[in-house]
Order: sequence, then structure tokens, then C-alpha cells
Amino acid sequence: MATFGTLSDRLADTFKNLRTKGKLSAADVDGTVREIRRALLDADVALDVVKDFTGRVRERALGDEVSKALNPAQQVVQIVNDELVTILGGQQRRLEFAKKPPTVIMLAGLQGAGKTTLAGKLAKWLKKDGHTPLLVASDLQRPNAVNQLQVVGEQAGVPVYAPEPGNGVGDPVKVARDGVRFAEQKLYDTVIVDTAGRLGVDAELMKQASNIRKAVDPDEVLFVIDAMIGQDAVATAKAFLDGVDFTGVVLSKLDGDARGGAALSIASVTGRPIMFASTGEGLDDFEPFHPDRMASRILDLGDILTLIEQAQQNFDEEEARKVAEKFATDSFTLDDFLKQMQQLRGMGSIKKMMGMLPGMGQMKEQLQNFDEREIVRTEAIIQSMTTAERTNPKILNGSRRLRIAKGSGMTVTEVNALVNRFEQAAKMMKTVAKGGVPNIPGMGPVPGARTNRPKPQAKKKGSRSGNPAKRAAENAGAVETPAAATGAGFGLGGGPSSGSAAPTEAELAELQKFLGR
Repeated sequence: MATFGTLSDRLADTFKNLRTKGKLSAADVDGTVREIRRALLDADVALDVVKDFTGRVRERALGDEVSKALNPAQQVVQIVNDELVTILGGQQRRLEFAKKPPTVIMLAGLQGAGKTTLAGKLAKWLKKDGHTPLLVASDLQRPNAVNQLQVVGEQAGVPVYAPEPGNGVGDPVKVARDGVRFAEQKLYDTVIVDTAGRLGVDAELMKQASNIRKAVDPDEVLFVIDAMIGQDAVATAKAFLDGVDFTGVVLSKLDGDARGGAALSIASVTGRPIMFASTGEGLDDFEPFHPDRMASRILDLGDILTLIEQAQQNFDEEEARKVAEKFATDSFTLDDFLKQMQQLRGMGSIKKMMGMLPGMGQMKEQLQNFDEREIVRTEAIIQSMTTAERTNPKILNGSRRLRIAKGSGMTVTEVNALVNRFEQAAKMMKTVAKGGVPNIPGMGPVPGARTNRPKPQAKKKGSRSGNPAKRAAENAGAVETPAAATGAGFGLGGGPSSGSAAPTEAELAELQKFLGR
């Protein structure tokens, strides 16, 4: 996650210095805590939060749980992880739905925080979860805010209640109240009210937001905060807490390149949980906030659970079973490969998914250089093939490959590379499907693993004599090959076998010549 990139690097460097030590002294702990304090301050975390955080880490690091641990460095990492989870809110907080629909969710925050786009993301997320949301356009001040919400609603496939054109025209409190009544009449179970913001906190903004809250009596008030605004996030959050009183926080723009200290400060300062995070510009770049998973990402420990959840949402279990059977029976085709690529692309950004793997923070340069459009190019090549060619790539001769390259806008070299990758992947997956462990290029075989070894080839018949004349004679069948000598190792200690013959004068002369005598 880009927002915490610098913080992750600093913490990783700090812990790297601990791994070489079998036992930690008080000076080691103090030096580590000092580096953590600097990393957090550089990341724009609020000073009070940093003091409390480092104080708890130091106290626990000097305690028995580290001094008696077999691996003190790992124990310190665990302590930092636990304390990060604490300042991020501890437990995940879910939306609380009303016992009698509709559930009213009000969005509040400064202008530019991303409330309108987030309204569409939240609506789409709720729709996927089986709800019937309605968007209410109560931001009548910002130019074209109503139009933007209508466009976002259309993209999300969610209706929008917008009786007023906006641009300074209309009463936002009345629109919000009428929107809830409209949802009751049309049996929508969730209402998301988009409200106006300001470039800064002022009395008019707080009064309008407070009036809307009184009018609709929301079940949830979500404070949308830009994760890139730094130290000002804490002051803004406190102002909205006093003026409107929100129930949860939504972090937007977590894909930015800012230092991200706002995320680590708000939950601790306000006492309100972070409930959702917006991680990109697309409507699907939205996820519930898990404090423990976010702490793992910051410490470069990965987020496998979120990765698994995304895979479960986008991959069909029945289809996966069929593909596994095709791997085992060697009937996996380029059509199946294309379907797998399309499902993978449906999960979202490949870079983000790879970033959820443990230790990927050490491969930032490779991740940055990864081209997501490679999947699109692969799809274009496969879709330029005929059904027969996808089913049996072995028929792809030179003319066919040239036609496919022209049809997909690629080169013949790229077509050849795709076919080669497909064949290698099919072989590897076939080995895995049969319970073996494939040999990965650049790596040796896994010790103790069952691999598909090639059958030993029969040895070629013929003489292996070191004497050129004798070897030629034996290969011509003129001299019978002597039987193996019996006796001790290396052919010593045994008597002459019955089938052996004495060397001829020509052979002795050739042997002397060979030995240089």
C-alpha cells in the first residue's frame, strides 16, 4: 500500500538490525524504540499517539516476554504488530443496520475528501451483499455535485434521488428528509446521504451537517477523511466529532504517495473506529477496514486473508474443479487459460494483490515495473486464434503465428513467448495436479519432494575401451568384448576371466603410442 510505503521501509530496516542478535539488551531496545519513534513522526502520526505507542512498546520489549523468548527479534516485531492493531482500533467494526428498514447512512467530511465517489463505492458494496441501496444527493452547493453522484450511481447500478439540480439551488435538509421518505415508499433497505463539504472547517458547514443529521436521524454517520492531508487530519476529525459526532471513519485515497499518519492517528485520537478504506479510483477499490490486516501490511507481513477473500469472490469453485481435472488429464487448453486470466483480472489490480504477499515490500522495484496491460495483450493474442488453434497449440506453424500476430497487433516473437509460457505452465500444473512438486526455472528440485523424473535411457551398445585400435576392432565385431572381471573393487583381486584374450602386437604398439612412449 503506497500510503504506508515509507513507514514500512523504515520499520523493516529497524527490525533487520535486531535479527543478528541472540539476546536484546536495554540499549538495543532503546535504539529500536528511538528508530520507531522517528519513523512514526516522519509518517505524520500525531505526537501524542507516538508517545503512547513507543512507551507501550518499550515497556513490553523490556519485559519477560522478550527476555525469555527464543527469538527476541521476532518477539519485538510481534509487540509492534499488536500495538499497531491497538492504535488502529483493535477489532473490526461492521455497519449496524436498523431493525426497521431503511438503514440511513450519512456521509460527512471536507470538500475534496472523496465523499461522492465513496457514496457510489459503498452503494455498490452493499448491493453485492444483497442490499437495495438508494443514493440521496444532498450536496447542493459544490458545482456539478448532483451530476457527479448521478454518474457514479449509474456506474454502480444504484438509483439516485436528486429532485434539485444543485449548484447552489435547493434545500439540502429537505432533500435528505424527502429522500428517506422516498426510500420507505419504494422499499429500499439502505439510504446513503451525500452531504456538502467545505475547503476548511467553518460554522456554516457544521450547522448544515448538524441539521441534516437531526432531520434524517441516521443509523451511521461516516466521516470521510483524506489519508493524504497529514497532521491536519487530527484537527479536522476533532472538529467534526464536536460539531456532528460521527460513528465511524472512512479512509480515502490510501493508494496515494503521502505518508499516511492520519490513518494511524484518527482512531486513537477520536475513539471512533475506522470502518472502510478506499484504495483506488475504481468503484471496486473499496474494502472493509481490518486493523490486524492493515498492521500486517505496514510491517510487510502480508495480508493473505484479504487476498483469499478476493479470490473467493471472483473465482467459481465449480469452474476451478473442472480446471483441476483438465490439468490432471492433460486437456487444459488456451481457452481455459483465457478464462483464468479474465477471472484474475476481475480481482482487480495485480500489483495490489502481489503487494498483499509477505515480504513483497523488498521487491518494490519489480512491482513498480510490472505492466498490468500484459494480461490485456495476452487476451488479444488468444482471441486472435481459431477454436482449433486454442484447443491444440501444436498446429501453430509459422504462417498461423504470423496471422495471429497481425490480428492482435503483436509481434511473432510475443506470440511465440505466450505459447511457450502456456506449455510450461501446463506442464507445471499437471505435475502439481498429480501430487508432485514441479521444478521451477532458476531453482533446483525441492528436497524430499516427489518430482516427475525422466525415465533412464538405455545405454548405447559399443566398446568403451581406452585403446583406439581395440575399440575399433570391438565395435566392428572382430574382437569379442571381455566379460566383467570379478573380485575386489576397482577390478583388483580377481583372476582372469575365461573369455579374455591376450593383446596383439598391434594393440600394444598403439597403447605405447597413446601413452607417449
